[in-house]
Amino acid sequence: MRRRADAIAVGALLALAAWAHAADPLAAFADAPLPAAVRAELARRAALWRGWSPAQRERLRERARAWDALPAAERAARREREWAWRALGVEERMRVQAAYDAFLALPPAQQQALRARFDALDARERRGWLLGPALGADYAALQPLLAQLPPAQHAGVLRALRAMDAAQRRDLAVLVQRTPPHERDALRRRLLALAPSARSAWLQRQLAR
Repeated sequence: MRRRADAIAVGALLALAAWAHAADPLAAFADAPLPAAVRAELARRAALWRGWSPAQRERLRERARAWDALPAAERAARREREWAWRALGVEERMRVQAAYDAFLALPPAQQQALRARFDALDARERRGWLLGPALGADYAALQPLLAQLPPAQHAGVLRALRAMDAAQRRDLAVLVQRTPPHERDALRRRLLALAPSARSAWLQRQLAR
């Protein structure tokens, strides 16, 4: 995962084009049916804009032009990385930052070798590492559970997996592999319905069947 400083905030990305060309950035959203939290964030950013100097505003316009010049696929990839970063907890962010700092300390040849190994992974496995160090390591085994995950279940399933320890995720991966594809949605629903304290015993019962 790239360093946090390289990512542009999602909120800024959504409003960037309007800000770059408007005297009052919030005016572009005046009649939009936005949630209260989003409108409050835009108001905060608009107040920040009004306090900037002409030079600071011009730098933002330059960033907007640079963003617009990127290929659509690259913009989508950057948004995905930002959303993935925001979903991580503080501890995992610290682990990612520490890993990145360690990577930068390596000789260029070792950095290149590690990049080559990562690029050689299956595309789905590479995307799996966006879920962070813990789930990234288990993604290949858990991928059948996450494949075609309904949007309504996405956040809940990831929360459940992050709350599980490594042994629980290993047991779940075995159970997923044993479960026919047409029964995996029911497996996800059952997992989400369980209290965290009941998951280990439930997993052991299912594996013993």
